[in-house]
Amino acid sequence: MKRLLVLATAVTALFANAQGYPGAKPISFVVPFAAGGPTDRVARDLAEAMRKTMPGGNFVVENTAGAGGTIAATKVAKANPDGHTLLLWHIGMAATAGLYRNLQYKPLEDFEYLGMVNDVPMTLIGKPQLPANTYRDFENYIRANSGKLNLAHAGLGSASHLCGLMWQSAINAKEPMKEAMTTIPYGGTGPAMIALIGGQVDLMCDQTTSTTAQIESGRVRAFAVTTADRLSSHKLLKDYPSLKEMGLKGFNLTIWHGLYAPKGTPAPVLKQLNDALKLALKDPEFIKKQEGLGAIVVTDKRMEPAGHKAFVAAEIAKLKPLIEAAGKFAD
Repeated sequence: MKRLLVLATAVTALFANAQGYPGAKPISFVVPFAAGGPTDRVARDLAEAMRKTMPGGNFVVENTAGAGGTIAATKVAKANPDGHTLLLWHIGMAATAGLYRNLQYKPLEDFEYLGMVNDVPMTLIGKPQLPANTYRDFENYIRANSGKLNLAHAGLGSASHLCGLMWQSAINAKEPMKEAMTTIPYGGTGPAMIALIGGQVDLMCDQTTSTTAQIESGRVRAFAVTTADRLSSHKLLKDYPSLKEMGLKGFNLTIWHGLYAPKGTPAPVLKQLNDALKLALKDPEFIKKQEGLGAIVVTDKRMEPAGHKAFVAAEIAKLKPLIEAAGKFAD
């Protein structure tokens, strides 16, 4: 009887807190990367949009970089489930299930799924000195210089790391390379991009949120996009072929972002957050900012928690075998 009374009191307090949500306490978007990167930009745009859609909500961005995003994810998984600590993360949410042997959290069990935010296409780019003008020239050059070239990425579990893995796997499936290229990890997108612009590395695959301005300025060369079809609505990238079009069968990769809360967050709080998120995704200013980054705001069933979770589960099933085949693991 005493236990039932304690439980009833706790539940009453929980829902009382939910009714007073968000209150004066800020709502933190924990971002697994340093300030200024592509995911950080998405988080700041979303925080601004959700301030308008949740009355009284004070959204702030908290950058918690390290260990391929798993430090931030662990922090949120273990946070007080009161709706004030959320995780804004990209495809790494799915990829870490294959990349890390000893995760401190379970991606499909330790979070409440709030909804997807956007899809971000990727671009395959090279240093400006590369003697290639088309993707076909580029691939021929890669094969002619097998084992001599360097592929940069922003660190284990980063979008550029995953794209590089998938691209190398696809070109080897089409026609095996004689020797693998050397993969060079950097401590973030910025340093990797600087190395590419400076010619210290040869190529990279990264989000349009990072590459569009560099392509437009001529600091890097673009060869293809990673979506199944051309980006016909993108004023800069519309004329670049898709990798699928270039013979990489079934290649289709976008770096999506989603929003998560700790497991056990009260249902009324989750509903408030999802309602505010869906309104933010329809905000013309937010949409315009995302389009400017080359991102596509989600409008389908993935806006809902169930659709979001089903999509991530499918991404884990797709990515885990690829990562395991490549033998890219970390503790």
